[in-house]
Amino acid sequence: MVKKMMKAGIGLVVSGILITVLMGPAGAAEGKSLPGLLDGRTFTGETGEKGKSKGDKEDFVFKDGLFDPLACHKYGFSGTPYQGKKEGEAISFEAEHSSKKGDRMQWAGTVMGDALEGKMLYWQGKKAPVEYWFRGKITP
Repeated sequence: MVKKMMKAGIGLVVSGILITVLMGPAGAAEGKSLPGLLDGRTFTGETGEKGKSKGDKEDFVFKDGLFDPLACHKYGFSGTPYQGKKEGEAISFEAEHSSKKGDRMQWAGTVMGDALEGKMLYWQGKKAPVEYWFRGKITP
């Protein structure tokens, strides 16, 4: 009887390990910072200076572990690695990149369902950073 109970207990432990392994990063993402968590999603929206209600058109692409705000290419920026963290139904992310001129952008946003929103700080040369907002809806 004891041997049967021990075998059953070992089977439960092995099953638990197998489930954890099969769930992979998505199952383990809750509360942990992970690269690539939003990969495969593109959002269309806008970015605007804090205090202004209208912004410029923007497409935000998450692909291959990179966050790429496409309209920023004209300012010398390209895709940059990002980290995502799942907290309940929301996924927050952070990214930072620099242009060849030495300008810098720091992004912090949240995805909830099909909506993206957040803020971005933009340093141009040695000027004080300017705060921007951004938002978008998922592109089907």
